[in-house]
Amino acid sequence: MNNASNGKYAAEAHDLNIYYGSFQAARDINLLIERQKITALIGPSGCGKSTVLRAFNRMNDLIPSARTTGDVHFHGKNIYDRDVDAVEVRRRVGMVFQKPNPFPKSIYENIAWGARVNGFKGNVDDLVEESLRGAALWDEVKDKLRQSGYSLSGGQQQRLCIARAIAIKPDIILMDEPCSALDPIATLRIEELMKALTRQYTIIIVTHNMQQAARVSDYTAFFTVKDDRTGYLEEFGATKEMFTSPQSQVTEDYITGRFG
Repeated sequence: MNNASNGKYAAEAHDLNIYYGSFQAARDINLLIERQKITALIGPSGCGKSTVLRAFNRMNDLIPSARTTGDVHFHGKNIYDRDVDAVEVRRRVGMVFQKPNPFPKSIYENIAWGARVNGFKGNVDDLVEESLRGAALWDEVKDKLRQSGYSLSGGQQQRLCIARAIAIKPDIILMDEPCSALDPIATLRIEELMKALTRQYTIIIVTHNMQQAARVSDYTAFFTVKDDRTGYLEEFGATKEMFTSPQSQVTEDYITGRFG
């Protein structure tokens, strides 16, 4: 139970099953998320990878029909225990979505508002600068902090969302296809940023892009679908090993583009 707090693992999923009503979206998922590494979740559409990602900060709870069994250990505690505050879990496990979603506020307030809501009592100016520097955005926006977050390009908006996530000092950052709406140059900036962020944070990313998974991640979890459309974990391991010598024929077929 306490493995997640002993240094190596930031979080652990054990026998995780996720349902939407009577439909089972993911079955018997076991994952160890190593601290300050990037773990990529890959697989064909509908295999449950985004559902599993959202299980790490209880975002699925926001869907009325969703139900989760099994454990996700974080700091030695199962986040699905009844005495755990889901809002606090989401503060400690941040989320960056597929489409950039800045608040309809200034660049400055995108950072400051979220931090204040989460109880930040320090120097807000310093926090805004620190967070924007952490997201490699400060030099581009420092002279226009009062402008709307919507005034930024798509790639800049996504980095603003990453800055907003790190402003509340999470332990883990979840990213659900954070580059799918971006051009190749903006994608490269986000990938470079992800690598830099692992000096302080653990990152779990869902991506459809095999090249991206190979470029940025340390570990890869490959999900696929059974006949009943339920997602399951086919293979999990070090990215370099999975992409050069996958253990499963299904994994090899997907990585080489034979299906998916």
